[in-house]
Amino acid sequence: MAEDYEVHTLVTKRLELHLVSPKHLLLLADGEFDNSLLEPLGFTNPTNVLVEGHSPVRWRAPQVREDITLNRWFIRWIVLAQTKEVVGSISFHSKPDENGMIEIGLGISPEYQNNGYATEALVAMWSWVSTQPGVETLRYTVSPENAPSQKIIAKFGFAHVGVQIDDEDGPEDIYEMSVQDWRMFVANEVQ
Repeated sequence: MAEDYEVHTLVTKRLELHLVSPKHLLLLADGEFDNSLLEPLGFTNPTNVLVEGHSPVRWRAPQVREDITLNRWFIRWIVLAQTKEVVGSISFHSKPDENGMIEIGLGISPEYQNNGYATEALVAMWSWVSTQPGVETLRYTVSPENAPSQKIIAKFGFAHVGVQIDDEDGPEDIYEMSVQDWRMFVANEVQ
């Protein structure tokens, strides 16, 4: 069963994206997580990412309690490869829906913002998920007031496909790109 939800760490030039284990996710949800649990993994969490403040844990933990195999799509610690410090987290909202759409969210601690980490983490996650069966469309939603995130999504050429009202965050712009277009974008960026 463990193989059903375990996913290898994604590695970029400066980052490591470590999947939060189901055990750690549930400890975080229950308020029983201690950053010392990260020591065996070789990294630290100086800004208490996922431990304090706004966190996707409250939505992802119930999903994992219901179906542990969903964890493979969920929260990853964004860790600086050089210093082994957690600087944020990134997660898909669920597995691909019946149309193959998968939505992503992320957060970078304020102390680490404006260094390109969000962009780098998004590229890693979208590149990984674009190789997974059943994924057809990548989605990114963002408040029209969030200029830094709007700037990030503009870099990738996602199409603005609408607006939605999030229960917590209010109006959000919806951006999408097909997996096929993502693969072409990445191929053109590498050349």
